[in-house]
Amino acid sequence: MSYDWLSDYLKINLSPEDLGEKIERTSVEVDSVFKRSDGLKKLVVGKILSIEKHPDAGHLNICQVDVGNDEPQQIVCGAPNVEVGKKVIVALPGARVGGNIKIKKAKMRGVQSNGMLCALDEIGFPKEIVPDEWKDGIYFLPDDAKVGDEIYSYLGMNDSLIDLDVTPNRGDMLSLRGAVYDLGAVLDQKVDFDETSEPSKGDEFSADSIKAEANESLAPIYQLKVVKNVDVKPSPLWLQIKLWNLGIKPINNVVDITNFVMMKLGQPLHAYDLDQITDHHLEVRKAKQGEKITTLDNQEHELDDVDVVIADAKKPVALAGLMGGLQSSVTAKTKNIVIEAGVFDPVLTRKMAQKELLHTDASQRFERGVDKGNVENALNYAAGMIQKNTNGIASKDVVTGSMETVNPVKIAITVTKINHVLGTSLSEADVISIFKRLGFGIEKQTDKLLVTIPTRCWDIKIDADLYEEVARIYGYDNILSTLPITTTTEGGLTPKQKLIKKSRQTLQGMGLNHAISYSLTNADKAKMFMINPSEETILQWPMTNDHSVLRMNLISGLLDDIAYNQARGVVDVPFYEQGRVFFRNSNDSRPIEVEHIAGAISGSLFSSTWNKKSEQVDFFEIKGIVAKYLETLSLKDQISFVPNDKIKEMHPGRTALIKLGDEIVGFVGQVHPTIASQFKIKQTYVFELDLDKLINADKTEQQYQIVSSYPSIKRDIAMLIDQQVTNEQIYAIIKRRGGAFLKDITLFDVYEGEHVPNGKKSLAYSLTFENSNETLKDDVVNNAVKKIEKYLQEELKVEIR
Repeated sequence: MSYDWLSDYLKINLSPEDLGEKIERTSVEVDSVFKRSDGLKKLVVGKILSIEKHPDAGHLNICQVDVGNDEPQQIVCGAPNVEVGKKVIVALPGARVGGNIKIKKAKMRGVQSNGMLCALDEIGFPKEIVPDEWKDGIYFLPDDAKVGDEIYSYLGMNDSLIDLDVTPNRGDMLSLRGAVYDLGAVLDQKVDFDETSEPSKGDEFSADSIKAEANESLAPIYQLKVVKNVDVKPSPLWLQIKLWNLGIKPINNVVDITNFVMMKLGQPLHAYDLDQITDHHLEVRKAKQGEKITTLDNQEHELDDVDVVIADAKKPVALAGLMGGLQSSVTAKTKNIVIEAGVFDPVLTRKMAQKELLHTDASQRFERGVDKGNVENALNYAAGMIQKNTNGIASKDVVTGSMETVNPVKIAITVTKINHVLGTSLSEADVISIFKRLGFGIEKQTDKLLVTIPTRCWDIKIDADLYEEVARIYGYDNILSTLPITTTTEGGLTPKQKLIKKSRQTLQGMGLNHAISYSLTNADKAKMFMINPSEETILQWPMTNDHSVLRMNLISGLLDDIAYNQARGVVDVPFYEQGRVFFRNSNDSRPIEVEHIAGAISGSLFSSTWNKKSEQVDFFEIKGIVAKYLETLSLKDQISFVPNDKIKEMHPGRTALIKLGDEIVGFVGQVHPTIASQFKIKQTYVFELDLDKLINADKTEQQYQIVSSYPSIKRDIAMLIDQQVTNEQIYAIIKRRGGAFLKDITLFDVYEGEHVPNGKKSLAYSLTFENSNETLKDDVVNNAVKKIEKYLQEELKVEIR
């Protein structure tokens, strides 16, 4: 927003910075307050006196430039449009131009150059707002610019620009009109906003020149007006300055006026070349499947029946609410135009803008809403300006394709309720004063105020909206801080939240670092590391192709994190993540969210020291981390690990499913080498668990047991078994047959090789027996060991050694 433009309508006694703070405290957030001249110096008006070709570089010109000194300044310039007699932007030696670049005296191919002739983008103007006629050369200042003066006032660079971050509910602040009325209320000033249109010179010929048709569900209001015999040319400098200070590129005097009116009144408009409209008929309709249109930005769009277009008798000529078509655009050859003003469905506009990746100033306003009561006024205002600036003839009549009845909203409210909600003690006179400052109509009733809301405040619909208006105009800083009069309760975590918090603490304590990765990924990564089948959930309008699908696992995100670290020289990377994954049945449109917890370790868990060398993590180390974690959840006795080779992203010989009873709750193992290579990471071990299933599982809470004062007895059992017999099978028999005094079972030796037959292996277990009530006798232990050996031999055919 332009500070100078606001000052044309309000008496502002605040500095631009203070005004920005005032707006931020009462209306919308202010991103910045700045001038285009900030940081620039020694930029002056110069006049080119003579030009000669550089003797050693044909594309360079040696210019003698008058900058107001006794002698002309010699400047070598490569711009193709240098011209004798033109006033130009000169950066003198020692000047600062855009990007904080300092200009020095220099020799260019052996010829002295004392400064620089500048283009607009070289003095800080963004390239996208530089008019096309100046984009490839230096800029010519007005002929009345005084040689030697600073250039800033000639280009509007001394105007303070207030950059507003407008929230979706304050679309009125996207126009000068809305900002002026709002600041008028904040500063308690009467607003006299000029919206009077230039009288039309022509008769009522719009209806004879153009026909309009619109579906009210797509465009509740749609109106057209014709201006004939226009002279299309660049806009006057004052208009160009207004636009580029608002971040809009000047095009020509017709297009610039439609943009100017949009910025002033908040109503997006579009001008078509009337002679390019087939059958002089415009219709708002849904696009047909496969229709195509090339928009003003020279991009072709293939449409479907979700899109809304403006079409003539044969083809689309604009994307409704977004951008016009190139074929019907206003050019220097245009002689007759038709101006369009309307209101398009905000939801359809936003969907189409997202689908076509075409977010424009017009779509931003239609998405947030426009003043339905000011559409025709804005149309007439634009037609009058175009008539005046193009020497055209505007018709008096307006052609209407659709017209919704627009009535101001009326809300009944009481001062008592306002004070109760806000915690204030405002009088009725105070409240009425605030509403009058806002330009609202007030009708006093017996015990209420009937407030009439002008259509320019379309976001105000219920009494709660009025409470907000009173609060912000009265001043949030003036409202005392008070505690609610109610009984407070102590907050706390739910059992689920406690378990999640405990899970994080446990894994952090075991050396893993907490990582947070994106919930969005691509389709290939989303479908990795799956135990159960699921359909992926695809976003309709993703930000990028790499973030187009909701994740169905946590591991792929952790592998990305490991790759990021290892690419930067971090070799040892132990990560865990707790978060949600998203599963979907083929018949469901929305996914279900499931809490998971996962870990990934590459390298070592600890670094080498003088007395201990680091070791690469292996399957048993990460399995031990998972087992210990599950033990802290009181699930140790319910968990089993089952070898598995069905998860194609995992190493087939170093992967196990994790079962809770008979239900699979996760897996642990090594990432398949080809997958590791795909992610560009070193050997990595991972696990992933369904945390929701662990949370809901029945748990055996840990209980304290007194340390026995009686000695324990240990016995060792060594056995020869077949290769396919597992430790889990042996452990289960020992535990089941060991009796009440068996307290601990430890596998302390595994041997395969010399002196062991092929297909066999040797295992040795240490068994600890203990009686907490009396001294344990050898006979009791010996009998227990014999019983264990008996059942091992009967059930697993082991050979006791």
